[in-house]
Amino acid sequence: MKFLDSLEVLHALYGVPTPASTRKEAPRIIPEYRRIIEAAPFLALATAGPEGLDCSPRGDRPGQLVRILDETTLALPDRRGNDRIDSLRNILRDPRVALMFLIPGSGNALRVNGTARITADAALCESFTMEGRAPRSVAIITVETIYFQCARAVIRAALWEPHAKPDLPTPGQILAALTEGEVGGARYDSEWPERAAKTMW
Repeated sequence: MKFLDSLEVLHALYGVPTPASTRKEAPRIIPEYRRIIEAAPFLALATAGPEGLDCSPRGDRPGQLVRILDETTLALPDRRGNDRIDSLRNILRDPRVALMFLIPGSGNALRVNGTARITADAALCESFTMEGRAPRSVAIITVETIYFQCARAVIRAALWEPHAKPDLPTPGQILAALTEGEVGGARYDSEWPERAAKTMW
């Protein structure tokens, strides 16, 4: 197998992108992109650190996922999770971030590249309170580029089409397999819905 080894070879293979591929990129949040961000309930946050790359899912009610502070600044609250804080550790050491917003029913994704800083400002965290719980920190993201991604990937995946529930290993089964039964198992799976409901925010 031969691998591509230069930009010249890569560009020769793919050619020149169309104006629609390049003119959609903006250095700020235009009104049209604002509407998409405000409607999004889900994003993936990509970060980089000395240990490597990380991509973390973030979800919330539309309008609560992120807050637009101005046309180049987003505030992303860190809601309850598994407390691994991989993304936060990475941001402290390498501020570069990438976000991909997805909206159920919409084929297009919205991509943001920029840098981030972490704050635990009490007033800001309190302003994101949901069901009596405030996030412990908020990422302040400076937008450098923002653009929509065409719908081909979502269409190919039939992402928003009805699907039968897949027969996949459960988190409890995965944990049990990795720890020889010390962690996880059927009890973990049976207790998780109630535990998650109490710690959603």
